[in-house]
Amino acid sequence: MALSHQQRDQIERRIREAIERLLAGKIPPGGACDVKTLAREAGISRASLYRPWGHLKDEFEKRRAAGQKPYPREARITRLRDLNQRLTGRLARTHTELTQLKEGQRVLLSVMAAKDDELQRLRRELSTLSCTSLAPVPKQQEDASTGVLPMHRTREGSVKIRLDLGQSMPSTMRKSRSTPSERATSASW
Repeated sequence: MALSHQQRDQIERRIREAIERLLAGKIPPGGACDVKTLAREAGISRASLYRPWGHLKDEFEKRRAAGQKPYPREARITRLRDLNQRLTGRLARTHTELTQLKEGQRVLLSVMAAKDDELQRLRRELSTLSCTSLAPVPKQQEDASTGVLPMHRTREGSVKIRLDLGQSMPSTMRKSRSTPSERATSASW
């Protein structure tokens, strides 16, 4: 079957591109800078290189013999060095990102611990306040301009605050006798 002019041009272009790749040192794994690899890279049979495109095979062999033959070992070493540099840079970026994430986690854990300490302190204060006797504050002493009840001082100089907790204290405000680990697992905040 005869090839059209367009098909011949396309095949010749593929052969020339394969020649340039091989002479530039881009030799595929398991290949060499020879006619067999040239035919495989161009996607044609080796016999076709001897018949219709013999002039391209001759050009390839002349250029290869004239010193343009790449040294596969050196080309491979260069390729591996480039790959090594890219992977080393990627590893460094990943390591930096991991370090930043660990630092952020450490900061967040310390903030959580501080918030937990503050919450426990506030619960202790609340349970202490609810257990002490509070001085009653007459309702008539409310400041009409601000709507705020004044705090009363006792003879000892301490401040007594009137809390109106009603008949019973909510269970969340009662002093808990559970262990810290039980509180951590049962906390729903």
